[in-house]
Amino acid sequence: MTAPTGNVRVLVVEDEPLVAEAHAAYTGRVAGFEVVGVAHSATEAARMLGEREVDLVLLDMYLPDGHGLGLLRNLRAGGALVDVIAVTSARDAEMVRRAVAHGVVLYLIKPFTFPMFRAKLEQYADYRRQLGAAPDEVVQDEVDRMLGSLRVATSDGALPKGLTAERLHEAMDSLRTPPGVLSARELAERLDSSRVTARRYLEHLADVGLVARALRYGGSGRPEVEYRWQQTAPGRTPSSGE
Repeated sequence: MTAPTGNVRVLVVEDEPLVAEAHAAYTGRVAGFEVVGVAHSATEAARMLGEREVDLVLLDMYLPDGHGLGLLRNLRAGGALVDVIAVTSARDAEMVRRAVAHGVVLYLIKPFTFPMFRAKLEQYADYRRQLGAAPDEVVQDEVDRMLGSLRVATSDGALPKGLTAERLHEAMDSLRTPPGVLSARELAERLDSSRVTARRYLEHLADVGLVARALRYGGSGRPEVEYRWQQTAPGRTPSSGE
């Protein structure tokens, strides 16, 4: 078996335009990967997969015209062997189990930092290199080594120092509550934390593309920065960048 040559060709499947743009930009920053398409629905993704060569799909689970697993099920039924990394806010164990059963090689939960994203792509690249360099018939150690490259724990994708996943999700839940706009002062009151800490959570969510910054005018003194949740779409319950 010969090792794959050229860049890994990636299709981003994500219905939220801002998040899709961020994922495509992130992919372009990882050496050895290139984006060959961005699809905002299951129908569009299926069409693109039929029209172009794709090695890897970054798959959102919640799409406007169906579920990501439905798309994946149809691909497998049609004989498509494209690799898939789930990139989703779905964090229930049953979803993970079903994703793995349908051939998802890695699972990345939103929100995440660029180092977390890069680490997953690098894990996949290592697996792909080992698989491509393996002989036609492999021994157990070679199989274990190849699959093990997909299961390596990474530490460089942690949240910024001092932030915790639990508090981050509390901040996200606060922002998802209508009207979906908060200042650091308001979030600090909801989290019972300092304004500095609240601002760090909001800035992290802005950095990963889940909220937008704007200036709030109307009061006395200097305007304050407000953070607006970006994941709300008509007819859907907002989520952490599904």
